[in-house]
Amino acid sequence: MKATNRFSIHFKLRTERVKDGAAPVFLGLVVDGKKTYMALKNFQADTEHWDKIKGGGRKDTKQGRAINEYLDEVRMTLKGHYRDMELSGDRINGDTLKDAFLGNVQEEAPIMFSELIAYHNEQALALLTIGTMRHYYVTQRYLVKFFKQKYKKDDIQLSVLNYKFISDFEIFLHNHKPADHQKPMETNGVLKHLVRLKKMVNLAVSLSWIDKDPFKGFKLKKKKVEKEFLNEWELSALENKSFDLERLTMVRDMFVFCCYTGLSYVDMMNLKPEHIVKGIDAEPWIKTFRQKTSIPVNTPLLNRAQHIIASYRCNTRAIAKGTLFPVLSNQKMNSYLKEIADLCGVKKNLTFHVARHTFATTITLSNGVPIETVSKMLGHTKIATTQIYARVLEKKVSDDMALLRAKLG
Repeated sequence: MKATNRFSIHFKLRTERVKDGAAPVFLGLVVDGKKTYMALKNFQADTEHWDKIKGGGRKDTKQGRAINEYLDEVRMTLKGHYRDMELSGDRINGDTLKDAFLGNVQEEAPIMFSELIAYHNEQALALLTIGTMRHYYVTQRYLVKFFKQKYKKDDIQLSVLNYKFISDFEIFLHNHKPADHQKPMETNGVLKHLVRLKKMVNLAVSLSWIDKDPFKGFKLKKKKVEKEFLNEWELSALENKSFDLERLTMVRDMFVFCCYTGLSYVDMMNLKPEHIVKGIDAEPWIKTFRQKTSIPVNTPLLNRAQHIIASYRCNTRAIAKGTLFPVLSNQKMNSYLKEIADLCGVKKNLTFHVARHTFATTITLSNGVPIETVSKMLGHTKIATTQIYARVLEKKVSDDMALLRAKLG
């Protein structure tokens, strides 16, 4: 409640209820122009010691001064409640002040973690993609497992959140052994869950559901890893390999297409014929938006990518969906890529995102395309994001040194 709230206190002797020379004293509250009255329980004042004009005890009598001492205590108590409610942001009116004075304020039920999860998901569903929300659901399931292990409960009060809670949850994630085939989490896997928890906790702080940020002073640990990509020989092995199975050929083609365009799996799956347009150079370009960030993507189509599009122009599955390529789940894609890697003699852990890394390194940066141009084509908003791909390849070092030798003669 803002400090501009008009607030005043006055007292009135109800002389129409006088009995044996004494009458009840009523308290009057005015908040924002609205009046509220209440009787001061178990307190009466003698009419002969009451100053009707000033609304209090007469200062020239001992009993009048005693009345004023009591009324001053009432006034100070009410002002204290008003100040407390103002600082805590509570709703202030005559009724809430009266309840606080009479002790009728009921203690609010503690806010539970499940309430934060529910509110976060309700807000996030309007802003985040289904894929991103799935990651939050996984983190939330891990939190419930943590509650059961540490607190023997499915839910906890938000007031439990503190630095130790975060630290204990981090250790729980590191030590958690999945029941299925999955491997235990590494540092960066744990980091992703902690980042999602931090976003939910930030929401609780913003809502004043918790007083302090439990992440204050907590250092999120990240392990630097090299982004996997295909060099030109490995990419050539994939491009030139013939497969007996149509599904492997199809997945290989879509993977190679992304190696030459830098698109992510979901953005490639979303591509429609209308996203291929004639660019400023009269050549075909991809013009679309990244699903993850809604950032525009404008990428000229290299010849290899154009040939792949042409080969799927009559694909019945793609036509039925209105897309450039048949739609397959990312999970199936990555599963088939493991088979493709084995058949092509590629020893790297091949996932669909490797294609995007390959475009950034082997196709563009290692061939002298400026990092600013690569960043634009990848749909990055910051050059720093693109710099994780800007590795110096041995071939590029060799080419640059060959030019230097020629210059030095």
